[in-house]
Amino acid sequence: MMSHRHHRVIGLVLLCIGGLLLASSRTASAQQSAMVDVAAFDRARILTAAEQCLREPPVTITVFPALRSAGGVHEFFSEGDYWWPDPANPDGPYVQRDGQTNPDNFIKHREVMIQFSRAVSTLAAAYKVTRKEQYAEHAVKHLKAWFVDGPTKMFPHLQYAQAIKGRVTGRGIGIIDTIHLIEVARSVQALAGAASLSEQDATAIRNWFAEYLLWMTTHQYGIDERETKNNHATWWVTQVAAFAHLVGDKEQLAYCRNRFKTVLLPGQMAVDGSFPLEVSRTKPYNYSIFNLEGMTTICRILSTPDDDLWSFTLDDGRGVQKAMQFLFPYLKDKSKWPFPKDVMYFEFYPARQPCLLLAGIEYREPEYIELWKTLEADPTNPEVQRNLALRQPVLWVD
Repeated sequence: MMSHRHHRVIGLVLLCIGGLLLASSRTASAQQSAMVDVAAFDRARILTAAEQCLREPPVTITVFPALRSAGGVHEFFSEGDYWWPDPANPDGPYVQRDGQTNPDNFIKHREVMIQFSRAVSTLAAAYKVTRKEQYAEHAVKHLKAWFVDGPTKMFPHLQYAQAIKGRVTGRGIGIIDTIHLIEVARSVQALAGAASLSEQDATAIRNWFAEYLLWMTTHQYGIDERETKNNHATWWVTQVAAFAHLVGDKEQLAYCRNRFKTVLLPGQMAVDGSFPLEVSRTKPYNYSIFNLEGMTTICRILSTPDDDLWSFTLDDGRGVQKAMQFLFPYLKDKSKWPFPKDVMYFEFYPARQPCLLLAGIEYREPEYIELWKTLEADPTNPEVQRNLALRQPVLWVD
């Protein structure tokens, strides 16, 4: 039997060990916090942009009627980027040139949606870091114009997106155009509690997203997009997850978690962490980054203490961490990229990719975050803007 003295010594040892572990934990936490103090790091950028946004009135798709659309003024319309007039039949159906954007196709609705997403997320970020009501008030004006007000609102479907002249009036892959509503949904959550966002308006906005979510998950175009095999399928899950998170649709959240683990990872990722379906295309670098961005955003939205997608791996080790380990060296130095260069826009990548920040936090990889800090936060190239769904990282960190 141990003596009282032995118990006391053991107690002191355990106390010391506990203290060291707590100190170590606090040190790691402090180091981590210092490494990812996004609000402090991004504050000047956010507030400078927010001041500009305060001077910008809401602009919705209704300002830009699409003459070639089969829909009406409230219905989003876009044309497939890689479709061109047929030289052999100039007045006939368009033909495809994969990876080569036709500058004459209609993309104005996409542009104003990007502008809307940028404005709302910037104002929501400014509200989050300052709690100044002026930013929330102006963000709500944009939200009401798009989702609430009858004369200017967009209808909650994408039946006429990515149309092809002479072929189709819309396609399922057009759903990729609303990736810019992901951060809008996040902004609505960040604005919760603001005096400017009435419960009536908040309910109307959530109802819009609930209707769009229903359309995405039941309409044939939504099903077509879900069943694609590349980044389109990833971003379908990302959008459904984001919108379901906003409206509290637990069934869809559970569905997305399962689909990520049973369809996206096994169907898209190679054992080395690359994405074969992306690297085989004409923009392998861009598409690889884009797909990883979607997967890390899924992990950020859907992970719970009981179901952590960041740490989930298939039996052969495939998981998001493996994908980050594969791509990071080429984000750091794209001259080492082992696949062909993109046919367009290769020189404009990478921008300040959110996957670096989100994965850096989760995997405690300061090198990821240090690289993130050095990259261009507000790219001006339209192709890069189109593929950057998350612009205000402060909305995505606690």
